[in-house]
Amino acid sequence: MPQYETMYILRPDLGDELTDQAIEKYQGLLRDQGAQDLDTQHRGKRRLAYEIQRHREGVYVQMNYSAPGTAVAALERSMRLSDEVIRYLTIKPEIPATNDARDEE
Repeated sequence: MPQYETMYILRPDLGDELTDQAIEKYQGLLRDQGAQDLDTQHRGKRRLAYEIQRHREGVYVQMNYSAPGTAVAALERSMRLSDEVIRYLTIKPEIPATNDARDEE
């Protein structure tokens, strides 16, 4: 399964309990979709570079995982429809080539 990294920003006015519930909700959604090696990092509240939906701050959360593409689509759909997420981005991180692969070229 391919590796993915999703970074999302939650509204700063949610409070600790609702923030934890939102994080658990997205972790559970990925697990239900067959994600493996789920690693979540709560980056905390930070000031945004520019205003997003009238918010100057946001709670940053980063998730690294292996999952099928359908899991990513389901996660992004859920985030898009959610009021608690103000921005999200999913990427496929590049895995650096090993020395063996370079020697074959």
